[in-house]
Amino acid sequence: MDPRKKQLEQWCAQHFNLDTVALSDVSGDASFRRYFRYQTGDKAFILMDAPPEKEDSSRFVSIGQHWYRQGIPVPAILNEDLAQGFMLLEDFGDRQLFSALLSNAKPDVSNGQRLYSKAISLLHKIQDIDDDSRHPLLPYDEALFRREMALFTDWLLAEALALSLDSNVAKALQQNFDTLVNCALAQVQVPVHRDYHSRNLMLRPDNSIGLIDFQDAVSGPYTYDLVSLLRDCYVAWPQSLITELCQTYQHQTTHAKISQLTRQHFQRDFDLMGLQRHLKAAGIFARLALRDGKVGYLDDIPRTLNYIVDVSGKYPELNALHQLVTTHVLPRMTEQLGALKQRIVSAEA
Repeated sequence: MDPRKKQLEQWCAQHFNLDTVALSDVSGDASFRRYFRYQTGDKAFILMDAPPEKEDSSRFVSIGQHWYRQGIPVPAILNEDLAQGFMLLEDFGDRQLFSALLSNAKPDVSNGQRLYSKAISLLHKIQDIDDDSRHPLLPYDEALFRREMALFTDWLLAEALALSLDSNVAKALQQNFDTLVNCALAQVQVPVHRDYHSRNLMLRPDNSIGLIDFQDAVSGPYTYDLVSLLRDCYVAWPQSLITELCQTYQHQTTHAKISQLTRQHFQRDFDLMGLQRHLKAAGIFARLALRDGKVGYLDDIPRTLNYIVDVSGKYPELNALHQLVTTHVLPRMTEQLGALKQRIVSAEA
């Protein structure tokens, strides 16, 4: 018995002036939100269940409505009840960009080039959005950056790997974190989706891109969404394609301060922003597995750590981070992955 689903079905039935409706499961995500589909004839709708004691959906509504008015392809919000945590949304279908990027279950460079070019064009539209004076985007400030990187030390190092740092290593690591934060804060600030990657970009029936999961948008560094897209935690691409697409992005931007950056400056902004994001992502994946029992996210941690190793090795000022992940974190994660999965599965049983 699923009482919230039953309540959602009753709410949906009232909207359509029906006695009853039947909802089919679509998915959950990395939060406490769940999604269902209501099909009537050839029309389909998405129902969101976001328990109000666990999810504040007010920003989903304010950002979604504003971006929709600005021409960003987010789902139309057809009805909402924030008190219950229910929403009725336009249905973009089930085809994530992620699946379209693959050929025979492997990343296809030609698909990547074509589809990421579309995604970069959409990203420029997002970065050109006028702020909503009634509901301005919150700033991606220093405190938020530091809370996110703490997920890496708290959840991956301490909780998942039981790895403690001596005082000298911990101090050096924090100095590296300072470098990442200072770089992020110094960048041109634009609207940031904050989770702009292949599993949050949908290919709609007409093959245009639709955007979901935008409720955590902030005003922050121009490279954040770009690195989320091109150094995706779920699929890895050759550096040659990433370089080409970065050049496409910089050539197309309407922000003069970005287009005029030297290639070296742009690359450093992109690389260091990616390190901050991947530190956060590795910590979140560990938390999702350990706290929420979503063990599948553990498989994405080694890829994320490899990004950190590859990029941090290019910057001498980030040697503490590079040495820690190369020497201790990645080897331990690789060795303990199977045991960690079993530990979580056993605890859930």
